[in-house]
Amino acid sequence: MTSTIVFDPLVPWPLLMMVAVIATIGVMLALVRGLRGWALRGLAGLVLLAALSGPSFQQEDRAPLSDIVLMLEDESASQRLGDRSEQTGSAADTLAAQIEARPNTELRRITVADGQGDVGTELMNSLSEALAEEPRARVAGIVALTDGRVHDADLPVDLPAPFHVLLSGEETDWDRRLSVVGAPAFAIIGEPVVLTLRIDDLGAAPAGAEFADLDISIDGDEPQSFRVPIGQDLELPVTLPHGGRNVIRFSLPDAEGELTDRNNSALIQINGVRDRLRVLLVSGEPHAGGRTWRNLLKSDSSVDLVHFTILRPPEKQDGVPVSELSLIAFPTRELFMEKIEDFDLIIFDRYKRRGILPGLYLENIANYVRNGGAVLVSAGPDFASADSLFRTPLGTVLPANPSARVLEEPYLPLVSDLGNRHPVTTGLPQNGDWGRWLRQIDVTATSGNVVMTGIDDRPLLILDRVEKGRVALLASDHAWLWNRGYEGGGPQLELLRRLAHWMMGEPELEEEALTASAEGQTMRIERRTLTEDVPPLTITGPDGTVTEMPFSPAAPGRFEAMFTGPEIGLYRLENGDQVSVIGLGPAAPREFVETIANADVLEPTVGALRGGIIRLEEGLPSIRNVRAGRPAAGRGWIGFTPRAAYETRDVRQTPILPAWLVLLLAASLITAAWLREGRS
Repeated sequence: MTSTIVFDPLVPWPLLMMVAVIATIGVMLALVRGLRGWALRGLAGLVLLAALSGPSFQQEDRAPLSDIVLMLEDESASQRLGDRSEQTGSAADTLAAQIEARPNTELRRITVADGQGDVGTELMNSLSEALAEEPRARVAGIVALTDGRVHDADLPVDLPAPFHVLLSGEETDWDRRLSVVGAPAFAIIGEPVVLTLRIDDLGAAPAGAEFADLDISIDGDEPQSFRVPIGQDLELPVTLPHGGRNVIRFSLPDAEGELTDRNNSALIQINGVRDRLRVLLVSGEPHAGGRTWRNLLKSDSSVDLVHFTILRPPEKQDGVPVSELSLIAFPTRELFMEKIEDFDLIIFDRYKRRGILPGLYLENIANYVRNGGAVLVSAGPDFASADSLFRTPLGTVLPANPSARVLEEPYLPLVSDLGNRHPVTTGLPQNGDWGRWLRQIDVTATSGNVVMTGIDDRPLLILDRVEKGRVALLASDHAWLWNRGYEGGGPQLELLRRLAHWMMGEPELEEEALTASAEGQTMRIERRTLTEDVPPLTITGPDGTVTEMPFSPAAPGRFEAMFTGPEIGLYRLENGDQVSVIGLGPAAPREFVETIANADVLEPTVGALRGGIIRLEEGLPSIRNVRAGRPAAGRGWIGFTPRAAYETRDVRQTPILPAWLVLLLAASLITAAWLREGRS
């Protein structure tokens, strides 16, 4: 039980002070005027002022409360390196027993796990949440058992008690780290892009190591090895082999005695893009849709277009001098013989044999296709004639034979069953709800995939692969009717755009493909195919673990699967003859960027309340009581500040000046002053 005097004034304190000033002035005037009762008048005023201040005698029944100590145990990924986990666990159990053995003390053990994603160790956030659940007046001390690699150390936390760090790890620890200093998200296919790497030896590294072996692989292929210096930025030129995602893996062999090999490898993913798409458009003769292809290709700023148009065939002899028809001769030999490999796509729009392109040039174009080039033929009536391109050396790579019939009647172009699964034609806007075309060349498909049909289910659009190259045949020259809005028009621009990009090998339009995208540790795997079903998916993890799982149908020609990887690293995906790789997790996990135990980032927080940082390898410190503001740590010991907190169970107040006593004293003093002054 404790006792004290408290005041509960009947009037506000400022008003009470004014009354006191007025009373003091009155007493001083009485003294100046020589009134003999001035002292009695002053005592009467003092009694009244004391009564107005409301003094009471307060008694409290208090129950003491125990002190609280917070102990944070770091169980993040970096704490599992070496023997840190065992070292920390043993120290935590021993320290907990010492704290719980202290009188009037409670212990709160808080586990600090890895944060969501790649945020690292959020020890200060865990501490802030723990403090929010405890009465601050009872917290006597805070102890963190950690390796010091805390990634939210700058989080402002108002600590009510000394903060101590017991540091795990050994002073002799060392580690070799590979880091990617700079890498672009995009790069041009076929052109070298410079990546900046760095290899560092951290901690107490052995002397004499100046070089390390670096292995580099792209998309899981056989790695190439290089001898590179340690402790220097290394600029490495890499050429991407294909468009789309390229997964590049860098790795170092394990070094004897290093702390971990988790930071000996790095994954980066770079999207390969084409610099400029070079297209050669060969127009045989002017016609109503002659500008369709030109307008489409010129509207794309990434396309360099060379347009070769035949306006005056050799058989046209009208006597006009050649010097008056053109300024320079068109470089046909340079285009079709010397520079043909520079083009990504060649388009023949209603072209026929007219003696301008010799058979040798067309044979060279056929070889260009076999070596990886692309040719698209937009056929008009000339394709069914004796001068057809089919009857040239180029015909050996075309996917259909003309029957010499030209069908002149309205019909509705339709996507075939196979076309519903092909990326070029699947899901076209307003599929089937579009205008009719008026002409079709009758052809018989000999190879490839018929993705659109016309009159009586005849082939209209045929796509084919010839050795390394691609060929497409559109058996009509009326696609421009959609562009003009005939009978409502149709998706002419979208169809021709997809067709051109498929010809140029854009990854998103591959009909047979296995792709994956990742969000965190979960990957979405997509399989595109022209078949109606696919075999199970095989996933090989970074540690060599093989997992098989089925695909689920998502759309015609498209199957999907979801997989959550148990660890970060490179995963290899296989389905039939399709192989892909994907990297899960960051290029350099934050927990393994700095692996050597060090508490420098926590020093400002520890020093704010004069706590201490002690290595566990030096032994577990003893515990002392210290007063607030005094040093809370020393050689081999840490201190807690006893809080002497209590719980008030009962409060009793007794007025010191009851009303009757105030009235009696005031009346007596005033009467005595009046009598004394009356006698005089």
